[in-house]
Amino acid sequence: MVAVLEALNIGEIEVDEENYTVRVEIPEEYMDYSKMEKIRQKIASARIKGVKGIKKVIIQKRGDEYVLIAEGSNLPEVMRIKGVDWRKVYTNDIMEIERTLGIEAARAAIIREIKSILDDQGLDVDIRHIMLLADVMTWTGRVRQVGRMGVAGEKPSVLARATFEMTVQKLIEAAVSGEVDNLNGVPENIIIGQIIPVGTGLVELYATPSSIRNQKTEG
Repeated sequence: MVAVLEALNIGEIEVDEENYTVRVEIPEEYMDYSKMEKIRQKIASARIKGVKGIKKVIIQKRGDEYVLIAEGSNLPEVMRIKGVDWRKVYTNDIMEIERTLGIEAARAAIIREIKSILDDQGLDVDIRHIMLLADVMTWTGRVRQVGRMGVAGEKPSVLARATFEMTVQKLIEAAVSGEVDNLNGVPENIIIGQIIPVGTGLVELYATPSSIRNQKTEG
C-alpha cells in the first residue's frame, strides 16, 4: 500500500498498521482547494490490492462451491487467479469475451445472454432464431451490433439500409454516390412489391399454351 501511495508522489506517508491508518503530509505548495481535491481523487482512485476493473465482489455458496459475483469485468486477470476455476469464469461483456477467448465464445455468450433475458420475461422463443441472430452478428469474425452502425448499416442493398434508421439520409447518400440496388435480398423486394427471391420465389415457370393445347388434342 505504501508503495502505491509513494508512486502518486503526493508527500510524506506514515502508516499506522495497528489502527489501520495512513497519514499523508501534504507539502505547502499543495495547500490549495483545487490541488487538494486532485490529490484526494488520486488517493481515492489508487488501487491498493485486487484486480483492475473489479469494483466489488459478493461471495455466495452454491452447494459445495463458493461463487464470486463481481461488479466489473477483467476476464484475463480473473482467469489467472490461483484457486479460481478458469473454466467456470463468465462475464456478460461480449467484447471482452471476443478479445480473450475468440469469436466462437462470443457467439455462445450472445446466445446465452439473449436466452436468459427472454426466459426472465417469460417469452418462449425458439433457440434457432436466437442462434441465427448470433450467427449474423459474428459471421464476419468480429462482433457487430444489429443497428445502423453494424449489421443493418453494412448491408449492400440501399433500400435494406434505409428500412432501419435514418431513411432519408441513407437514400441521399446512395443517390449522391450513385449506388445501384440489384434487389437481391428480401427487404428491398418487399418494399417495391416484388416476390422475394427465396423458396418458390427462386423458381421461374415458363409454359407454351399452344403446346399444351396440342397435347390435350392428341390425347
